[in-house]
Amino acid sequence: MVERLLAAAKVNLGLEVVGTDGDGYHRIRSLVHTIGWRDRLEVEAADEDRLVVDGPRIEGDNLVWDAVQAVRAATGDRRPFDIRLEKLIPIAAGLGGGSADAAAALVAACRIVGAPETLARRLAGGIGADVPYLLSGGFALMEGRGEQVAPLPAVGGFAVAVVVPPFTLSTPAVYQRWDRLDGPSGRDIPSGSLPPALRPYGPLRNDLEPAAIDLEPMLTEWIGELEALWDRPVMMSGSGPSLFAYCLDADEAAAVAAEAPAEARARAGVPLVRQAVVEASPIDG
Repeated sequence: MVERLLAAAKVNLGLEVVGTDGDGYHRIRSLVHTIGWRDRLEVEAADEDRLVVDGPRIEGDNLVWDAVQAVRAATGDRRPFDIRLEKLIPIAAGLGGGSADAAAALVAACRIVGAPETLARRLAGGIGADVPYLLSGGFALMEGRGEQVAPLPAVGGFAVAVVVPPFTLSTPAVYQRWDRLDGPSGRDIPSGSLPPALRPYGPLRNDLEPAAIDLEPMLTEWIGELEALWDRPVMMSGSGPSLFAYCLDADEAAAVAAEAPAEARARAGVPLVRQAVVEASPIDG
């Protein structure tokens, strides 16, 4: 039995930091949507644990193993897994790629050991802030530490061009810098500059952008260059450094993304998708 799943990235259409808990964790309020930029995960029972990653090297702990270990602890089923992960979502980019992989691993592991998928939802919050949302996807409001997810009525009529500058940003470091800067607010993108479907939610901003810029001043240059090139507002997703702009459809988004500077770490024009974890077809050959 092989579970083959695709795991979607997300963009934070808006992100407000609304406070800090006593243990230092930050509370957020964020509009999010999953996008058609996906990693591929294949999981099956095996004689011994193995994880093979095709793509950028992941530093530190891999959330996929955290997901597997959580299912083992909850069910008592200790069977080994053979896991193959094809990384297409850029890492350390603010697109939730690691959390997306963990969400897919939770679903796969639960299926293989015969546990209900409700267990995946119960375990998700203990693995990562974005994991509960990336089990479902679509248009939603994330609050608290990310564990509070409220689906919103579906939106459409736009796609996004996403560009990842040629540097990385650590999420903990960005939040720490936000604290040191006394909690700045991000730039407001006025409602009139948003796609019609998002205007009732505007203006939108990302409060982590000033901290990300303070850590990596080149981010300002990338925002300015892309806004001049594309003639539209550019926003940062999550803790960065991924930048995105709204387009009419996936074709325009692909054309717009292709205009980005060649030194970008990654660039793509992607549609919105309403499901985060979906079935994948077998790979030929």
